[in-house]
Amino acid sequence: MLFEVWAPRARRVTLQLSGRPIAMAPDPHEAREGWWRAEAEARPGDRYGFALDDGEVLPDPRARRLPDGPERPGAVTDLDTFEWRQPWPGRGLDGAVLYELHVGTFTCEGTFDAAAARLGHLAALGVTHVELMPVNPFPGLHGWGYDGVAPWGVHEPYGGPEGLQRFVETAHGHGLGVVLDVVHNHLGPSGNRLTEFGPYFTDRHHTPWGSAVNLDAPGSDEVRAYFIGSALAFLRDYRLDGLRLDAVHELADDRAEHMLAELSAAVDALAAESGRPLFLIAESDRNDPRTTAPREAGGLGLHGQWNDDFHHALHTALTGESQGYYADFARAPLAALAATVTGGFFHAGGYSAFRGRSHGRPLDRAATPAHRLVGYAQTHDQIGNRALGDRLTSLAGEDRSALAAALVLCGPFTPMLFMGEEWGATSPWQYFTDHRDPALAEAVRTGRRREFEAHGWAAGDIPDPQDPATRERSCLPWPEDPERAWQAVRPERPGEAARLEWHRSLIAIRREHLPAGLRLADVAAAFDEAAGWLVVHSGPLTVALNFSRDAPATADLGPGGFELLAATHRCAPPGPGGRLDLPPESAAVLARAE
Repeated sequence: MLFEVWAPRARRVTLQLSGRPIAMAPDPHEAREGWWRAEAEARPGDRYGFALDDGEVLPDPRARRLPDGPERPGAVTDLDTFEWRQPWPGRGLDGAVLYELHVGTFTCEGTFDAAAARLGHLAALGVTHVELMPVNPFPGLHGWGYDGVAPWGVHEPYGGPEGLQRFVETAHGHGLGVVLDVVHNHLGPSGNRLTEFGPYFTDRHHTPWGSAVNLDAPGSDEVRAYFIGSALAFLRDYRLDGLRLDAVHELADDRAEHMLAELSAAVDALAAESGRPLFLIAESDRNDPRTTAPREAGGLGLHGQWNDDFHHALHTALTGESQGYYADFARAPLAALAATVTGGFFHAGGYSAFRGRSHGRPLDRAATPAHRLVGYAQTHDQIGNRALGDRLTSLAGEDRSALAAALVLCGPFTPMLFMGEEWGATSPWQYFTDHRDPALAEAVRTGRRREFEAHGWAAGDIPDPQDPATRERSCLPWPEDPERAWQAVRPERPGEAARLEWHRSLIAIRREHLPAGLRLADVAAAFDEAAGWLVVHSGPLTVALNFSRDAPATADLGPGGFELLAATHRCAPPGPGGRLDLPPESAAVLARAE
């Protein structure tokens, strides 16, 4: 078996394989300067690591399995031995309905296998893709996953590489694609040994986490290949359908070809080779059309991006909150919503008071497919980064969160739900960690409390991230038997059954009435800020909302005939002239009559 490692600064490298030291030799090829290699007999499960210049044994930066944690030697793994039984042609992003879940809290067991047992519920709901939060190894048992330190590996407490393969196999058996959240912009504060191998980081740029990943300084060719290779390996070896790229605005890269363009080209090539559609979804704070513009047009060629502008406008309309970045949207939330659903971005070059400067650039409405923007009312960020991790239903109430579902699921963007949203879960999803370094644990605990004390919270009210109870509170409270009717399981909570059926019906309506290939230019909106109503036309599908808490509203649908498909409250079909009477805090979904 061939063992390889990039260690350009080392004078000697020793492979430690099952306790045996084996000297490694420099790779003789000029193009692989800094690489070391050795051939040795090995079997799956054998522990191995690398010692640089007779130092301690370090885990392989490309280890696929780290059974004893990310700071200990890895284990030899042969992912090709997994027997894939489900034929899978792939599922693209256009027409997708995403469902974000965290493996460690989707069930109390917190494993891939336990999560896989719940996937039938998602298939029945109408979801098309499960979007997993990061699963790379990190020290400890529980955490959000954004402090991973081994970008090629899979967290062992979740089930390791084979557990992820079983999860994907089960998902495909239910007709569900799988998207994985990956973090290329930083590694966690504990257990990161990459700097001992080579120049994986640079002080040329700085990020909120310190020195930036080295994408443009000396040695960056191999660093870029390291992260791109890990992305391709997950797509290939686990048969994933796509990746969500965390905070790409923190990938500092001054080279002529940005690393993201190189990554998107490599993913497109793998899609052509495999015969499956593959896609990349960015999280970006820049509101830059180049993020999803084709590479041949000077863009990065990513296939989609999260749309926080949509979330912020919708959140302010539902809750009235106006602190922080919500301030720009709260001045006229319905106008902000209308601008966002029709233009993609609210911040499209205008002034942002929150930033104290102008922000963003407009998308080309005629050229931009609406599905390239992912729309949501809740995400792990927008729940978990609140002081108490409270969900939308707890903040706004059941009726108003039902309005959010209508616009998310029947609006123009690719919709995404956060786990439990479909039945209106009110259990919190809080920030939790399991740092084993006492100093780091205390720093996280203290920093969290100071952050929210500055906003008026009492320190004692902020959940301790290190307390196991914080993670336990965040576990999704499933019914005992998800295959039975919801109301039969929880007769004392009939609202859950109604909310679940509302989500199912909206997804079914979207699937039947929203055409593929919808562009932003095919989206129109009308609103009355004072009266509280908003109408969004996404091609032939229309959503009408009354945000007023206590007053009915008459929404103007515009010319043409409309068929009423679903509504949160009983309401009459539209009258002459396209007028629709809506009760307070209600939503209606309609199709334009042919």
